[in-house]
Amino acid sequence: MTDLTSSPGRWLSGALDRWHRLDVTVRDLPLALLHLGAGFVPVLREYGTRLGDLPARPLDGWALLAMALLTLPLAVRRRRPVVCVLLVSGGFALAQLLAYPSFACNAFPVALLSTGVHLARRRALVAGLLAAAYVALAVTLDRLGADERPDEYVTFFVALAVIWAAGAWLRSTRAADAERRLRVAEETRTAERSRIARELHDVVTHHVTAMVVQAEAARYLTAAPDRLEQTLDAVTGTGRRAITDLRHLLDVLDPGHEDTAPGPARTPSTGELDTLVEHTRQAGQPVELVREGTPAHDSGSAELVAYRVVQEALTNALKHAPGAATAVRVRHDEREISVEVTTAAAADLRRRAPRGSGRGLAGLRERVDAVGGALAAGPTAGGGFAVSATIPTGAPVPPAAAGRA
Repeated sequence: MTDLTSSPGRWLSGALDRWHRLDVTVRDLPLALLHLGAGFVPVLREYGTRLGDLPARPLDGWALLAMALLTLPLAVRRRRPVVCVLLVSGGFALAQLLAYPSFACNAFPVALLSTGVHLARRRALVAGLLAAAYVALAVTLDRLGADERPDEYVTFFVALAVIWAAGAWLRSTRAADAERRLRVAEETRTAERSRIARELHDVVTHHVTAMVVQAEAARYLTAAPDRLEQTLDAVTGTGRRAITDLRHLLDVLDPGHEDTAPGPARTPSTGELDTLVEHTRQAGQPVELVREGTPAHDSGSAELVAYRVVQEALTNALKHAPGAATAVRVRHDEREISVEVTTAAAADLRRRAPRGSGRGLAGLRERVDAVGGALAAGPTAGGGFAVSATIPTGAPVPPAAAGRA
């Protein structure tokens, strides 16, 4: 059944859409025809702009020409502003010199305003030509016996200058607004690219690093089939987890895509650190996890940020100090989550990965800064490396309780 209540609204919206799709000249034509038609209405003839106040003359062929020059060029006021203002100015001068009173003369201020708004180049030249033409018109009207005083000519000129200035102000305002929108759009695109890069780095790097470490370890286990099979199983499991996490990430980045991956998209939290630590241990990294306090019921994105800090620190430990003892301490209190990950010096310097690009720590710093926290990372006195972060939760936390995993 058709919804009669909403049909007029849809029809109006559709009509407006079709109107805006028309060429700009077609959309400006009604304004031109409106001024032209109003010029033939007897009651409106005395409401036209007049300069010089010469004795009025009845309409004739010259009057029709003047009215046509005054009004019809408004159809190209946005597409050809110079053509519009020159033709309208000519029609205005003709109407004033021949003393044709007409409402159509009001098209001259409209054309002047439109030129101030839409003229992009040679603005000073056009303004100078119009000013010179006005002076010539005023002198000619005075010689024809016009009753205007010099101060009245000046006042009318100032009014025209104000109209032009108003158009110029509108143009500058629109240009500034367009520039602001472009800047905001570019900043939004840059922020979105950075966010995607961070998410891909966080999801992919940890799993791939674990797979590389596990695959390297497998090369030395050919004489121990049981341990070799266990290591290869770990590589397979890590790869599957990487595929699952990538699917979840793609679902977040493209919500309109129909999800075919099993399970709902998830947001990691500190509650999943046990699983993360266990996977890191399976990759050959001895990790000790210490928890203190109880997570807040509503900590916003702090849980995810804390998880990412631990994930990145463990990834760096696997990459740069494989086999080195690593300690993870996570403490919850009433206002913040404190994370500290310390890795001892690498036992086998030959297995250390080349120096990284720093993208991971830079992305972490952006994440932590975004929630008002603080991140510190650097070498320790014993040759190891430590990452610590303080992440505000903004939510009260129940009395602390400690736990060890």
